[in-house]
Amino acid sequence: MNDDRKKQVIEAWAAAWDRGEVDALDRLLSADYRRRTSSADKGLSREEFKASILTTRSAFPDLVTNIDEIIVEDDRVALRWHSLGRHDGSFLGVPPTHRTVEVHGSTFARFEDDAIVEEFVTWDPRAMLSALGIISVGEDR
Repeated sequence: MNDDRKKQVIEAWAAAWDRGEVDALDRLLSADYRRRTSSADKGLSREEFKASILTTRSAFPDLVTNIDEIIVEDDRVALRWHSLGRHDGSFLGVPPTHRTVEVHGSTFARFEDDAIVEEFVTWDPRAMLSALGIISVGEDR
């Protein structure tokens, strides 16, 4: 079962993030799915998450997200990933910079039956903003 879940996650991830085929997530994520970035966050629904992927892909049309490591144990999945893409469209009000951006993160998910019901995602948005030249990170002032 763990190998089946691993394959299911990898295939849906590639379809959604790399090709923009977000409806592939309907086979992976439950109708009650929530994607959170903090415990205080109400999270994104499945449809909101799919819309966010499409928004990201419109700003970074060549986006590729690689799963660097995946661990599946019973009803839990842990992913370490990185994404790379060129900022060629407006993103969160920021006009295209045409810079290549790389971000890294981790996703921790929980299955109920055959679908993921929740994910907790960690990544550093400051790294992306720094790569776009919008903010400076780690410089002395």
